[in-house]
Amino acid sequence: MSLLQDTIAKIQPPDEAAGGAVRARLEELLGEGKPLGALGELLEKYVAITGDESPSAPKKCTIVCCADHGVAEMNVSAYPPSTTVQMTANYLISRGATANALSNFSGAELLVADLGIASDTEWIPGLIQRKIAPGTKNCAKGPAMTREEAIRALEIGIELAETCTANGCCCFLPGEMGIANTTSSACVVAAACGLTPEQATGRGTNISDERLKVKIEVVRQALETNRPDAADGIDLLSKVGGFEIGCIAGIILGAAAHRGFVVLDGFNTGAAALIAQALCPLVPHYLMGSHLAAEPAHKVILKKLGLRPYMDMKFRLGEATGSSIAVNLLDAAALAFGYLHLDAKDDYFDHQTMPAKAVPLTDKTFDFYLDTFPKPSRAAMEACRLRIDNLAKPIYCLGYLEEIAVELAGILDEERPDADLSRTLLVFTGGEMSDVQHQITAAFATHAEAEVKVARLRSDRPLTDAFDFGRETAEDITFSSSLLALALTESDKADAFGTKAKILREALLNEDGSLRFAPHDFLSHVPKPLQADAAALLGAMIAGAHNHALIVLDDEATEIVARYAEALCPALAPYVLHVQPSLLWLDMKVPGGAIACLGLKLVDAALHMLNDMKTFAEAKVPVANDGPGAGRQAE
Repeated sequence: MSLLQDTIAKIQPPDEAAGGAVRARLEELLGEGKPLGALGELLEKYVAITGDESPSAPKKCTIVCCADHGVAEMNVSAYPPSTTVQMTANYLISRGATANALSNFSGAELLVADLGIASDTEWIPGLIQRKIAPGTKNCAKGPAMTREEAIRALEIGIELAETCTANGCCCFLPGEMGIANTTSSACVVAAACGLTPEQATGRGTNISDERLKVKIEVVRQALETNRPDAADGIDLLSKVGGFEIGCIAGIILGAAAHRGFVVLDGFNTGAAALIAQALCPLVPHYLMGSHLAAEPAHKVILKKLGLRPYMDMKFRLGEATGSSIAVNLLDAAALAFGYLHLDAKDDYFDHQTMPAKAVPLTDKTFDFYLDTFPKPSRAAMEACRLRIDNLAKPIYCLGYLEEIAVELAGILDEERPDADLSRTLLVFTGGEMSDVQHQITAAFATHAEAEVKVARLRSDRPLTDAFDFGRETAEDITFSSSLLALALTESDKADAFGTKAKILREALLNEDGSLRFAPHDFLSHVPKPLQADAAALLGAMIAGAHNHALIVLDDEATEIVARYAEALCPALAPYVLHVQPSLLWLDMKVPGGAIACLGLKLVDAALHMLNDMKTFAEAKVPVANDGPGAGRQAE
């Protein structure tokens, strides 16, 4: 029996009993309604795969598989074929690629393998040498590789997975590098999912409209020439795939055979997963989707695999970009599960109580903040934008990470903000936090490395006092913290998670989710028990932003108040980071800062991108010759 056949035979269904035990435990501790949303489901799947009912953050391995494609000669990419070997060197010599920055962020070991680069690579230190051939053949004119080469690519992936497993890795983040690989992947996806070339083909490295038309016709020609059998994964791979795509499919099979967890990235790793699924239908049980990629057919891939995306960051890049961020969600879920089994320790938080008597607040105080509201530095934002556009990657491919970095540069008036910014989670509460709320807040704050200040409100004071308490507390914090996460807790220990959000939604929003009232009058329409919460949040947002801090929002209750605050003071908007559902699709109901802390981790990812990556000139990688990057990127 061959290694491929033996590996497929070893793949068994996950341990549903172990996953069910975690689900039951979460329901017992948190109540019904899945307040952790997708994080609870993710943790359940992870435990079913590994069988470990006391999960901790897994040991991770990012494996970037590199190979060239013969179809690149059809002029389907914005970058020359030589980019493949130069980016491979960037991973291991300059260490300035997106894969480097985000493996640093995720804490994953980074491995890089040559499956078929069309250049000599012996000079690149640390590169795993597994070259099958110097690139595939042009799939638009015939099969990309032989059937034997396809099997070899798969078995190399299995071998890599087995080596990593032997070293203690149980979580795999496969990535890829190969100019024109989205053309091959479009062929794979079109065949496997029954799509037309137009439906399956996207812009890849952000190519122009003219080149996209060429790419679509090349995909059409490849499919008509080869007629791959979608039911036969090896036939599909050999006719229109790539060596690195085959290797990733092998990593998936090898990981599944050893009860390993695989976090898919975007379009190319999705295409590899379709090949693995064709070889073994049990494969999707061992996969986690990460983000919804910008390639139009990625949604179809996830549907066929039965997976969901956990975020939409507008990424259009491989290199394990989205998976490196999404696996952070698993780390947070595992940490929270562990904290739920610990005694709540009140000394973790810094407490502050609203004074019984406050200094009278006048309209002049409020007008001062609105009239002197700072504007983010346009010069710093433009300088930051130019640097990001010239980092060694396709232009505009990191979506919201780029936007977060640019906004933060403007807020702090620094072209390149430090990667280790101070951050504080400010939680407003009207009473005692439940033990479970305490544990969740502590877990997620620990994960985000954020200090926690719990600010206790008083219901017997006027709204102006609550506003001033929020304002003064946030002002004190943001003298030293550049990142301010804001959250509320439920009004009563016995309230189900999501109760406060539900009350505010019903009171302040129309059925279509739009704001129901004029912003200047919205506080009077907040139900009286929650007016102090809303007023304190409003004061904290305005003061924090006024002090040049980025405001990171939490659950729906916080989001609703922030939307009214931005309508009331439009100058506030650039200072506010909306997390769920704008960026993360987690369906979390739990308040107390969990979502905001995950938002802080997104900021960390953006800062790793900005500080860890090298420019094209620094990494000695060629710039774009097509699309919006041409002329903007400089060598």
